[in-house]
Amino acid sequence: MHRHLVVANQSLDSDELMQLVRERVAAGPAEFWFVVPATPVKDLATNAMPVPMPVMGGTPTLPAPPAEARKLAQAKLDTVLQKLTTAGVRANGTVGDPDPVRAVEEATATGEFDEIIVSTLPARVSRWLHQDLPGRLERRFHLPVTHVAARDV
Repeated sequence: MHRHLVVANQSLDSDELMQLVRERVAAGPAEFWFVVPATPVKDLATNAMPVPMPVMGGTPTLPAPPAEARKLAQAKLDTVLQKLTTAGVRANGTVGDPDPVRAVEEATATGEFDEIIVSTLPARVSRWLHQDLPGRLERRFHLPVTHVAARDV
């Protein structure tokens, strides 16, 4: 049984990631552990929850609390896990640290994996790609890393 660690947030339900999961399942027995970093709402490229800007003379608007980021990440994770388990895929997961490297570190501390799959937004908007997340994970965890980019956001 091959064990795949998938790290994704905004591209978690992308067609490209779902296709890669189907390919891994078709190649033989596989199970997936999804870790969804609780990306702060202010850092979401898709503006899943827009935060209003303060107006002149008004009260400044505070950023959304970390609990809101966890709530959004958990909702995405629940949706994807339901979709995959309904399709017969062995999948589970958790919401992790906002820092994707720390989130992967937490996951690898509790399980062994054969591969890390990193799913990102397209290169033009992906913070993770600008930070070389796939390369950093490969160097840090000494596991094969597969990167898949969503085409649309």
